[in-house]
Amino acid sequence: MIMKFRHKAARSPSNTEKMTCSILLLITLTSCVCGSFPPAAGTFVVNVTQSSYQAEENENITLEWTFTTKPDSSNSLYIYCELTTDRKASVLYHLHEGVEVPESQDGQFAGRVQCDRDVLREGRLRLHVSRLRTEDSGLYLCEVSTNDGSSIDKSRLNVTAARDRPEPERPNTESRGMIGLYSALGLIAAAVLGVCYCLFSHS
Repeated sequence: MIMKFRHKAARSPSNTEKMTCSILLLITLTSCVCGSFPPAAGTFVVNVTQSSYQAEENENITLEWTFTTKPDSSNSLYIYCELTTDRKASVLYHLHEGVEVPESQDGQFAGRVQCDRDVLREGRLRLHVSRLRTEDSGLYLCEVSTNDGSSIDKSRLNVTAARDRPEPERPNTESRGMIGLYSALGLIAAAVLGVCYCLFSHS
């Protein structure tokens, strides 16, 4: 019994077992190699052109993202941008299947956001925000989706209060009036003295 067991254990693996081991080894190596390299070149990616912005109250600014797209995919675009702060999240811009959805925009940005639609086909998202407010400060996230995929990136905006500008100097009308008064009195006094001199000289 023992001799038979040892004989069976020492037998060489069959062709089926060898093939199974080879397939498992190939799968393991493939997963390791794929995991050690960055995503393929065709992966859909969204990037901000600037990671942070600094502006002043009442100024205008342009926030810009870039994304990989095809020239004919603008009609299948889905764009959703929002401002995130410690207190809340506000919708900045919404585009669904190439059509703007203004009713989903937060009232904070109503009438102050304009998208440059001409550059969308080039893979560029440009949002012009006018008349900035201090409450516009925060983290701006934009998600872009097309038939090629979906991706998101963020950028921070800091809006400071408008600087106190010194008021232009106003002309001092009171001092000018006093100077004019003194000049008139001087002329009158000179005229009186001239008249008196003439009278005394004739007498």
